[in-house]
Order: sequence, then structure tokens, then C-alpha cells
Amino acid sequence: MSSRDVVLGRVRRAIADVRQDDTPYERAVDRSYLREHGARGVAETVELLAENLADYRAIVHRTDAEELPYLIMRLLAERGPRYVLVPPGLPPEWMSAADPTRVHDRAVSTPQELDEVESVVTGCAVAIAETGTLVLDGGPDQGRRRITLVPDHHICVVRVPDQVVSSVPQALERLDPTRPLTWISGPSATSDIELDRVEGVHGPRTLEVVLVSDQSSADVTS
Repeated sequence: MSSRDVVLGRVRRAIADVRQDDTPYERAVDRSYLREHGARGVAETVELLAENLADYRAIVHRTDAEELPYLIMRLLAERGPRYVLVPPGLPPEWMSAADPTRVHDRAVSTPQELDEVESVVTGCAVAIAETGTLVLDGGPDQGRRRITLVPDHHICVVRVPDQVVSSVPQALERLDPTRPLTWISGPSATSDIELDRVEGVHGPRTLEVVLVSDQSSADVTS
């Protein structure tokens, strides 16, 4: 008998006398809570997202689809990475102007190999304005969870306004709970008992978020 079997056996014995609840899941929890805090238009929601991302020390840029490849080229040139990691389904035009050698997301890549990659470029599944959070679900333009945790520099592209929602409840409606969800609120950071902040412990030290829209807009760094 494995340790898993032992633990599960104890759990089953502990709940053996608990009455079965036949209430359907969708009615088991009261869902009458606020779905968002205040009424905002699309532009206001995007502005709130940018503000909260910057508050978490992410670097926010704005551009349009035509200028996106050149912005990514510039952001990578400023960092000077030798290698940049790209998911298999990243739109090829996003990297069409960039120079660094591309490393593709592969299941056989070791942590040591990923550690040699300085930057990663991904899309996202959804962005939450009220919390300044990006959610990745392992989609084709996002790749495996680990590729956004090991490299020191992460460029995440958010399609505006299609991928932007106001609140967490609205985001959950768009997400598949069976997928590997990664919730990102700013660059990785932690602090000790004296509240000394250290970035880059559990993920990238630098997070750059590109809000890309179909409308022409100036590149703005918050």
C-alpha cells in the first residue's frame, strides 16, 4: 500500500458519516455578489488595467498591431539577450523584426537549458483590470507554465480590448479550470521579515506588458 492509498483511506473514513449533498454545483454557492466594482467603459477598464499593472512594478507599453513587431524588437534590443524563448503558437509576425536566436518551447528542455534563456515572449488568456493580473492558460501562444517562470525577462502581449475584463468573476467565466492556469500580478517578488523586497525569486525579475490594439496609439511606458 502506497502513502497515497493510506492518506486517501483516512480521508474516506473521516467523511464516511457525512451526509451526501445532492445540490447541483451551480446552486451550491450563492453567486449574488458584485461582479465588478463600479461601472466602467472599455477605455476606463483598459486604463485601470494599465494603472494596476504599473502599481505592481510591471512596465506597461501601448502600441497597435502594425507597430507591435518593432516594439518587441526594441524591448529585446534594450535587454540584449542572446536567446529568446517563444511558444509554438506565437504569431510569427510578432517576432518578425527581432534579432535574438529563438529557442522553442520543448518538453525535453531541462531547467539548466531554460536558465540560459534571458527573455520569453508570450500572449495571455485574459487580463484583469481590477487586480492588475495576467492569466496564462498554456495556450498555443503562451506555452508551458515553466517557460514564463525561469527566464529573467517576460514580455506578455495583451490584445485590447478583447482580452481585458474588469474583475476576477468575469475572468473565471472565460477560463477553463482544467487547464494549467498561471496568475501573474507584476514581476516575481518576495520579502523577508524586515520587508526587504527581492524580485526574481519565483519567476521573471522584469515583466513588460504590451497592450496592443487595432487602433494606432503612441507607445507609452508607465
